[in-house]
Amino acid sequence: MVSSQDILNARILIVDDKEANVQLLQGMLRVAGYLSVDSTTDPSQVCELYRLNRYGLILLDLQMPGMDGFGVMEGLKEIEGEGYLPVLVITAQPSLKLRALVAGAKDFVGKPFDMAELQARVHNILEVRLLHLELRETVRELEASREVIRLQNLAEQKQRDWELGLARETQESLLPRFLPEFKNFQIHAFSSPTRYVGGDFYDFLQLSSGELVGILADVSGKGIPAALLSSMLLGALNMELRTGTAAPDVVVRINALLCEKSLPFQFVTLFLFLLDPHGKGSFISAGHNPVYLFRARTGEIECLTSDDHFVGMFEFATFESRPLQLHKGDILVVYSDGLTDAEDQQQEAFGKARLLRIIRENAPQGIGALERKLLEAIREFTHSMPQTDDITLVMVETR
Repeated sequence: MVSSQDILNARILIVDDKEANVQLLQGMLRVAGYLSVDSTTDPSQVCELYRLNRYGLILLDLQMPGMDGFGVMEGLKEIEGEGYLPVLVITAQPSLKLRALVAGAKDFVGKPFDMAELQARVHNILEVRLLHLELRETVRELEASREVIRLQNLAEQKQRDWELGLARETQESLLPRFLPEFKNFQIHAFSSPTRYVGGDFYDFLQLSSGELVGILADVSGKGIPAALLSSMLLGALNMELRTGTAAPDVVVRINALLCEKSLPFQFVTLFLFLLDPHGKGSFISAGHNPVYLFRARTGEIECLTSDDHFVGMFEFATFESRPLQLHKGDILVVYSDGLTDAEDQQQEAFGKARLLRIIRENAPQGIGALERKLLEAIREFTHSMPQTDDITLVMVETR
């Protein structure tokens, strides 16, 4: 707040071509207690003096030879721009008062001078001027603080982006760097998380028996929590499968681990399949969405489903292994529900019917053509709309 002493300490400039008027005004202001009063009889010096001293108040005579008070105010406006013009004009002609206010003066005092009137008008203008300066400084400080906060937020966001990018690289490193090559099988895979990291993953292993093991899992939720659980699950599955344990028992052990370690609301859907070099094998579908098997000989599509529980939901759950046989040209299509749940701009889902049609029309041309058409169809359908869930796809074709 502005105090009385602040007002008395404010710098004042008197501008009048008559020295007698200058001395009179200086005396009146000093009697009132003002401590810093400058003066000039040359109006052409006012702008330069103002640039140097930024006076709290200019007492300005309107009628002076060479440059009148209106010319001085024009010069001051160029310095202040749209800012406050601290001018109290001095005039003996009432007709000039309105013009002076329009020109930017804040008030006027008439000649001959009245001591009480002069003191009141000087005090009022200085108080307003100092309040204006105080407010402007407060705004400047707020803007500076806001800029500091913005830069801090920007730095924090960059740090988060870096950490999330690192998390994504770490998660991607857990996925197969290169799709494996197994005799008699061609494999394609694709994964796109909704954020930097997601809860979907896939993996492939070759057991000592020569069998191909493929896994696609979808952890409930999104982002970091889902990614952490999926990383733990991937490592545990990999370790268990390498021990030679039967696939149903592996899933039972993983279920027990997740029931113990995961949060109550977290669970996993999982599709696991085993194939020998001749395409004979089995699959386990733990709460996973339907998996489609295109039959090259007939052009038919079989739906592989299971009523097994989600992994990590019930400690008592058991999981059934079901027979699977792929013949030459057959294509197994395993996907997470983020694919069929992907939405367009009207919030219509991509859907299973659209997926089945694409498989039926493109699978006869082989796994490469099917993958290209399917990914192209998703891009065209969603029109770059934000994904609502991770999208992961694994396809296996028998050669």
